[in-house]
Amino acid sequence: MKYGKLALIIPATMAFMVAVAHLSCLYFGEQCYRAQMAPDFLVESARQGTWLAPVLNVIISALFIILGFYALSAAQIIRQLPLLRFVIIFVSVVSVIRGLLPIQLWIRKPELVSSVVLVVGVAWLLCGVFMYSGYRRLRKTQSLTSE
Repeated sequence: MKYGKLALIIPATMAFMVAVAHLSCLYFGEQCYRAQMAPDFLVESARQGTWLAPVLNVIISALFIILGFYALSAAQIIRQLPLLRFVIIFVSVVSVIRGLLPIQLWIRKPELVSSVVLVVGVAWLLCGVFMYSGYRRLRKTQSLTSE
């Protein structure tokens, strides 16, 4: 398998796994939201049984599923989705920033960052780098073969 495809399949897989993890909160409830470090207002919504937590959960999960499909589209596994280049670059940048935030905090104030938060940050950073580098590699390969 080409490096570019593999580099895009990894973040696609991660996105789908995150979506499943988020959706598991619909079944497991308040404790699952708390374990996944959801904001307090979502945990409280789940505890009280209001619609806010499940609706936001489904919306966030849908965004991760869409992100996974965009990564698969960039890997040329499914058809090309609209605004592919923009979405891949945007998600790559956001993922790298999301990954760097806990790392820089851990460097400055390690007592404020749990090991789980640090690992999640590194995973986001890697997903952003893989997504962008995989996309660039495939585009470069395409332009070389089309000449």
